[in-house]
Amino acid sequence: MDTGVTGTSATDVADEQTAQPRSLALFASDIHLHPALPKTTQAFFSFLNHHACRTERLYLLGDLFEFWAGDDDLQTPFNQQVASEIRKAADAGVAVFWIAGNRDFLIGEKFASEAKLTLLPDPFVALIGKHEVVLTHGDALCTDDTSYLKFRSQVRNQAWQDAFLSKPLDERKSIIEGMRTDSKKSQRMKSSEIMDASTQAIADLFHETKASVMIHGHTHRPAKHSIELEGQQCHRFVLPDWDCDTLPERGGWIGVDLAGTISRYDLAGQGTVELQA
Repeated sequence: MDTGVTGTSATDVADEQTAQPRSLALFASDIHLHPALPKTTQAFFSFLNHHACRTERLYLLGDLFEFWAGDDDLQTPFNQQVASEIRKAADAGVAVFWIAGNRDFLIGEKFASEAKLTLLPDPFVALIGKHEVVLTHGDALCTDDTSYLKFRSQVRNQAWQDAFLSKPLDERKSIIEGMRTDSKKSQRMKSSEIMDASTQAIADLFHETKASVMIHGHTHRPAKHSIELEGQQCHRFVLPDWDCDTLPERGGWIGVDLAGTISRYDLAGQGTVELQA
């Protein structure tokens, strides 16, 4: 199968000697896979083959694809290859989990079956290395962006999705392309603060879930934030987006080891501890 994703990029430097130690869980999001971004795709496959294969659980927290028009788009060689590479990790014994993003919320059971992963609701709470962790894509935290939340509510409605998925695939792709163009125009008119996660939404999610750790993507602002809420120290980890087809390259993931230590990893698998167990 020729998808155009071949060869070795600058990020494909990990091997068995440089791969990170075996971990309990890895988290990645906002990889934005697309056939026009072969180096980014190769970096993700390298991550799966050299790092994700060494963990017990892999959580993909949305926007794995630049867009997803429906599971019938699995017929394309590129999407087949992505599903196949994820399935290899699952076949190696990794439990793979998925939370939908704002670009690939139409991922369904057919893709889940092909990739051998489990679809999770957003948000989702899991016990990971002694931490109660709330996982979310992150777009629902951007409550100051009221126009986006209105759009999100519309497209996450089952009736809207059923009607959209009833259209021919080519028509759906054309509609999505128009949505992407409109979104870029809209973003240029909004402040970066409006499009970031709001302090109140973050506090509310910690309160509702009783979690002490939050991991999300969406904002493309990788960082660790710590706050005290209701007498509990809470830590929020924001995942980076990936882009290896422009310079400087961006990307990486977060890992939790068997002791519960949380670390941030760059594309080469080099880690920095962010929270000791």
